[in-house]
Amino acid sequence: MSTTAQSKTLIPEKIYDMLLNSKTADKVTVHFKDGRSSTGALIFNPFKGTGRLIDIEKETSLDFTIEDVRNLRFSKA
Repeated sequence: MSTTAQSKTLIPEKIYDMLLNSKTADKVTVHFKDGRSSTGALIFNPFKGTGRLIDIEKETSLDFTIEDVRNLRFSKA
């Protein structure tokens, strides 16, 4: 009998729904499938399934697709 750790990866449909409802969050932390994570303001294009995470403090931005995302965390100010 083998045991495997359960992944905390959300299904793409759930990620899509969360991104659509992210308008009320001041900051979003995006955890990517490759192990990276980044926090900032979120812009999401539901027609293309792409987004941009903007870190105003660091003056950087990061483009991503839904397929890149493992999990999302929302926070208010």
